Amino acid sequence: MAVSSSVAVIDIGSNSIKVLVAGRDRMGQLKSLKARTLDARISAGISQDKPTLSEEGMTRGLGAIRELVAEASEYSPSRIILVATSAVRDATNGATFRSRVKTATKQDIRVLTGEEEANYIGRGLTCDPALKDLQDFYVFDLGGGSLECLAFKKRKIEQAVSLQLGCVRMTEKFIKQPTLPLTVDETTTLAKHVRDELKKSGFRFALTAPAAVFTGGSMSTVRAIKGARHQMRMEDTPAIVGTDTLGEMLDELAPLTLEQRKALPGMPPARADVFPAALITMVTLADYAHVDRFHHSLYNLRWGIAAEALG
Repeated sequence: MAVSSSVAVIDIGSNSIKVLVAGRDRMGQLKSLKARTLDARISAGISQDKPTLSEEGMTRGLGAIRELVAEASEYSPSRIILVATSAVRDATNGATFRSRVKTATKQDIRVLTGEEEANYIGRGLTCDPALKDLQDFYVFDLGGGSLECLAFKKRKIEQAVSLQLGCVRMTEKFIKQPTLPLTVDETTTLAKHVRDELKKSGFRFALTAPAAVFTGGSMSTVRAIKGARHQMRMEDTPAIVGTDTLGEMLDELAPLTLEQRKALPGMPPARADVFPAALITMVTLADYAHVDRFHHSLYNLRWGIAAEALG
């Protein structure tokens, strides 16, 4: 694939660390040269009053970043851009982690505000050719630490909020024993919290919802599990996911132990403990926003930053 000069973007998230190496083709379209995700879970303890990155989490994160920087360097990008979101943003020792990464890789980490994170996700979505005909739509991005909510009108961002509803944060806060089946009380309490936070957020939901786009690893996991049942890759499954599918999957997973969830075909083992909380959040959000289906897109934060960097 012939592209102009490329850039590499490494997104240091709460649950995973991802790289995208991208460039523009002759038509000016952004094209991926390399994309990879490593589960690092740097955010353990994120739900505490004073969140602190653990030594183990920082070590895992540093190892993943070094590996992805090395892989990205093979493409000789004009820039390697490291950004961090909720886990590093909220941690009391986030500066220590950034310093360690700088020492090990010679790369600075830019810590995004919640507003910046939401806006870059929005910009990334506009690079998705499958969404080119959408004019008015919602975008929701669920990570380990936060949930980004955006509303587009005529393909311009009209609203953007970042809420502390990430699946790692919600698991730590509401799921007392993630190795055991979910209890009714845990499900009810978590769902009520999500509804309360959406109500307090000031985000204006229309009574008749426009199209809704969802990004992030939790929806990728839904599609991966569905695909595994039909011997299909996640990318080959339908990008439209009905909210009834999410509810059915929650009903199926709720009675399972952690080891049983890990054994499900298509389930990433590193996500099995936080996936029930993610499903509860997604189902509650869909009900609150009057949405009956989501269009899953893989064009998110990294794509938005790459688009900006490449002009």
